Amino acid sequence: MKKITLFATLIIALLIMTTSASAVGTDKEYTPVPPSEDTVTALISSIKQENGHLVVQADPIEWYEGDAADQKFKEREPEAAEELGGAPDGYYIVNDDQTLETYEIAPDAKVLMQLYDHDGTYEGMEIQWNEPVSLDKYVAIMNNDKLMDMKSFPYHLTIKDGKVVQIVQQYIP
Repeated sequence: MKKITLFATLIIALLIMTTSASAVGTDKEYTPVPPSEDTVTALISSIKQENGHLVVQADPIEWYEGDAADQKFKEREPEAAEELGGAPDGYYIVNDDQTLETYEIAPDAKVLMQLYDHDGTYEGMEIQWNEPVSLDKYVAIMNNDKLMDMKSFPYHLTIKDGKVVQIVQQYIP
């Protein structure tokens, strides 16, 4: 009888863990942000209030993934590409011009994160693909020097009518 009870308990625990794991995040796997005319990929330098508007200063970059990353890596660093066989970790960044651009952020901008320190202890750090966070929370995350440096990640900024309407953190393996 004890074996059946233990087996049933293990099955229930497994079902609970499987259900919980599948509910984490809004997507279950990584999907690249599709390039578009309205999207700028950039490294964010600062995010702050300026003249009554929230603005971000960012350095636009060229972001490549997969085969495109391998090709660009081979073009720009042929010796390293030959040695490694492709772009390290499947991505490649080109940043020939480090000029900062200033973009106004729409008050209702959507923010999607992949990885950040949820509770300030680094213990809450799990990848949660395209996890929505409020704009206020995003600003707090970006401006908190005690947490993980979120400015080391590229972000895909979707711009409509001159304002950033969506910010998507790019995960870097």
